[in-house]
Amino acid sequence: MREKIREMKEFFTAEKGQRKFWQPEEDEYLLAREFAAEGLPAEDRSARRLIYVLEKERPMLFPGERIAYTRTVRTIPALFLPKELEELKKEHWIHERGEVCNINVDYAALMGTGLDAKRKELEERRQSFLEEGEEGRAHYLKLQTEIIDSVLNLAERYRQQAQAQGSPELAALLARVPALAPESFLEALQMFRILHFTMWCGGNYHNTVGRFDQYMYPYLAGDMERGILDEDSALDLLEEFFLTFNRDSDLYPGMQQGDNGQSMVLGGLLEDGSDGYNLLSELCLKAALNLRLIDPKINLRVHKDTPLEVYRLGTEMTKQGLGFPQYSNDDVVIPGLMDLGYERADAYNYVVAACWEFIIPGKGMDIPNIEAVSFAGAVADAMERLEECESFEDFYGIVREKLCGQVEKICARVRNVCLFPAPFLSLMMDGCCEKGEDVSAGCRYNNYGIHGTGVSTAADSLAAVKKYVYEEKSVSAAELCGALGKDFAGYEELCRRLRNEAPKMGNHDDFVDNIAVRLLGDFADILEGKRNDRGGRFRPGTGSAMYYVWHGREVAATPDGRYKGEGLAANFSPSLFAKCQGPVSIIQSFSKPDLKRTVNGGPLTLELHDTVFRTEQSVEKVAMLVKSFMDMGGHQLQLNAVNRDTMLDAQRNPENYRNLIVRVWGWSGYFVELDREYQDHIIRRMELV
Repeated sequence: MREKIREMKEFFTAEKGQRKFWQPEEDEYLLAREFAAEGLPAEDRSARRLIYVLEKERPMLFPGERIAYTRTVRTIPALFLPKELEELKKEHWIHERGEVCNINVDYAALMGTGLDAKRKELEERRQSFLEEGEEGRAHYLKLQTEIIDSVLNLAERYRQQAQAQGSPELAALLARVPALAPESFLEALQMFRILHFTMWCGGNYHNTVGRFDQYMYPYLAGDMERGILDEDSALDLLEEFFLTFNRDSDLYPGMQQGDNGQSMVLGGLLEDGSDGYNLLSELCLKAALNLRLIDPKINLRVHKDTPLEVYRLGTEMTKQGLGFPQYSNDDVVIPGLMDLGYERADAYNYVVAACWEFIIPGKGMDIPNIEAVSFAGAVADAMERLEECESFEDFYGIVREKLCGQVEKICARVRNVCLFPAPFLSLMMDGCCEKGEDVSAGCRYNNYGIHGTGVSTAADSLAAVKKYVYEEKSVSAAELCGALGKDFAGYEELCRRLRNEAPKMGNHDDFVDNIAVRLLGDFADILEGKRNDRGGRFRPGTGSAMYYVWHGREVAATPDGRYKGEGLAANFSPSLFAKCQGPVSIIQSFSKPDLKRTVNGGPLTLELHDTVFRTEQSVEKVAMLVKSFMDMGGHQLQLNAVNRDTMLDAQRNPENYRNLIVRVWGWSGYFVELDREYQDHIIRRMELV
């Protein structure tokens, strides 16, 4: 790593030096009041807001940098006043903030043309719409041209600043991009930075990076063929580029610092069956390994022919405590997506959303995290009727009814979805410019993803009921219901037995694992054929996002010995107090379901003690563990290399652990910046293996 890169890393991450350039926060509703007074439609509001923010931005350059753009505007104004938003909510489902988010745009759509050419195209199409009497469509394209003008204006201000600060190379770079299509790797990196930066300025968030090694590789290959770059200089440039993802992340919205959706996908199969892993894939892994920062979050697509060496390089990253790469298995995901109706070419081109959900670049307006079912909640609710059940099958039938009821409520609730217009993002989404329409109205794929939380708790609970109530008959239904009703007060011995002796998923025990297989199969069956209000499907998944915390608080005591309000496992993982035999038994248990049917995504999440990685042989063994899970039919895996004692000390002395990184649910963050609830949950997970 160059000394200049070290200085920039220190400035932007440790010192947070960019904050001294931040502008004062503004009234969030400054523009919304104007918009309301003028009666502006939503697309005009969105365009004017973005133009306002871009015009307000002040160029900030770090001495010697080759890739520019750093946020100085802290407040992204609201589009609507609170009372307007309340009126919207009376008729619509407003997802999260209402902004288009958590999608992957087709960056190549603008990088391949440059903004000057795109502006000309929009003007010609606008004229055609006017001649056809399509004034609404023509007006929308006019808004997009005004946005392009504003983007070009900011680039010119940055160019002038670079010239004034004695950076002629950067000034020359900004004289070309984003106006013209990039012709070199450096120009392509700078243009990506401008596009990515602009999306955040427009109020859109969780802006993913997608298959970076595919759409950027031609620029790298061209430079190497011309002798402009070699592997070392390309790696150096990539490291500087990766730093740009960390300049503004404390201004990005998310549940916690680090939850910003800057997910990069590397490798994976191409439609012709060849492997897309290339030199740029390798360099990206090395850049992330050298920098050891939380962004970009690396996602590695693998398949049955992926060499062990690729897994080994990924394991070297895990060893450093980065919490990534997250692995996705093409052999499961691609056929699963095609079964859901995705075209073959699109399924082969899948990427992950902010965390792990599978989406399609430039064509998918899926909302992959629209809601979540609680498997543990279904079991807890069914316990009210346990005493009337003569057999385990009777009881399981009630659990299925409860799960079905949750699904029906979600499908009925998330209707008439309203997303705010995103005219800049629409420039990079399939068909929007041609139609003069905003992507918020939908795209080629408009599916909704439903997470599933607490599947291990549900399976463990059902296994306990099956074994003790119906098979051994050592615990009566009345006794178990009484214990749960009192949160095990006065039933401490029964609680101990349920927690420590009852079957637990994660031990390669078919008795409990097959119940999980059944639960997930029923989840898929219940959603089969259901359509949302945009004509898309509902996709079941094994992820949890933050619902593992929310649902855990709500669910009553469960038959696995879990107390009321006690936490659930994050994602697709053993319960927090399961005593598992080890990582091998865990991957054996969690690869048994047909995960092609729950392809909304949701990784098996494993915590491994950092001492596991101390030798070359142990690193090799972890790499083989990951490959084995994929070969067994696992769909996703993420690993944490953590140390319980280190995390406990970090809670006591956070000033000594500013760079301690952990995987939370689908993203990596700095441990000391997490809320205590998330810190404690990760420590609990560490105790499993």
